[in-house]
Amino acid sequence: MPARLAKITLSLSLTAFVFLVTLNNIIDYPSNFLFVQHVLSMDTTFPGNALMSRAIPHPTIWQVSYWLIIVTEGLTCVLLLCGTCALWRARHSDHVTFNTAKRLVTLGCTAGFLLWFVGFMVVGGEWFAMWQSKIWNGQNAAFMFYMTLLGVLIFVNQPDQDLA
Repeated sequence: MPARLAKITLSLSLTAFVFLVTLNNIIDYPSNFLFVQHVLSMDTTFPGNALMSRAIPHPTIWQVSYWLIIVTEGLTCVLLLCGTCALWRARHSDHVTFNTAKRLVTLGCTAGFLLWFVGFMVVGGEWFAMWQSKIWNGQNAAFMFYMTLLGVLIFVNQPDQDLA
């Protein structure tokens, strides 16, 4: 039972974190929108770098990109919350039922991983050279987020046995 409770607790903790990230991006939309604007426009990367042809100077695309981030965060939150509830309901069940209940947590962690690894590290960090910016570089935060998601994903998906 302690391992099952730990899996539920970690999933719930991720849910709370992603909920606050999503809420903060909605409440403080202008500040966080600036991040997307500067990364996509590449206006704080090294002057004259050879990747500037990738820059997107279109406000509509900045808005759509930012809303795509927020929607993905919200989806991640909902999947994790539903997965946490499924784990809670199955906590006293046999191992097959509990292991099956993990699927929404797995999907939530995967959605979050895709957002923070693919979205921020691959697209933002490498395609838009976010790593070159001293001000608008979210790679360290993204790394912490996706590694936490990955750690919980690995732990939660360890097979469970029937309770003694």
